[in-house]
Amino acid sequence: MTKMQLAVIGVGLALVLVLYFVFDTKPKAQKALEKSRALAAESTSIDALLPEAKSALSPAQSAEILALEQNLSKVSLDTQKVALLKQLSGRWYAFGNPAIAGGYAEQVATLINADSAWSIAGTTYAICLQATADQKVRNFCTERAISAFENAISLNPENVAHRVNLALCYAENPPQNEPMKGPQMLLELNQQHPNNVLILNSLARLAIKTGQYDRAKERLEQAYAQAPQNINTICLLAQVYNAIGDTQKAEEFGQKCEIASNQ
Repeated sequence: MTKMQLAVIGVGLALVLVLYFVFDTKPKAQKALEKSRALAAESTSIDALLPEAKSALSPAQSAEILALEQNLSKVSLDTQKVALLKQLSGRWYAFGNPAIAGGYAEQVATLINADSAWSIAGTTYAICLQATADQKVRNFCTERAISAFENAISLNPENVAHRVNLALCYAENPPQNEPMKGPQMLLELNQQHPNNVLILNSLARLAIKTGQYDRAKERLEQAYAQAPQNINTICLLAQVYNAIGDTQKAEEFGQKCEIASNQ
């Protein structure tokens, strides 16, 4: 993976890894969603993944996780549980296991019930989806990411980012009976919000993935006109210009991407 690609991913992560403590009760719509999900069979579970994940840890990492788990078993206040669950999620993420990190982030979201917390859980599972080739784990992370983003949407339906993230999950691991569901969701969002930079960037990423560089260029230039400082747009434009052979612009935007990434 190139430095430029890492920069794009890094900035994306930095934008979502913040939790807020709001909303104490669950809306009826969310309860209905949770009830339907409880009835749905999952491909696996965090409990099934934990033994293998722990066996891959170093002795020092195992000791760190064990200490956090023991501390978690001793606390009773939700605020204390949330703090320890966040630490467990963070350590598992640092140890390179976003599936387990997502499981603990989901427990945080269940306790504090904020759309931002559900978005964190969904994003962590989405990273798992991108990072693993194991189809069973991919399916698990897809299911949990979709569930988390749907919860985020039910709590804050006006936040377009939650809907974009949900669409990207479907695009990354599409349902067999609806292979174009993710792109179609993004196109519908684009019709509703034609100048939204996040949506334009997301459509451009899909176009790049399928080699549609002219379409990606069109989306990204529109996004750049709206937000010329957006690092994701800048770095993606560098990729596209390089792919279509526009060396002058590829170098120009490549330099901008590197500068922005190092700030």
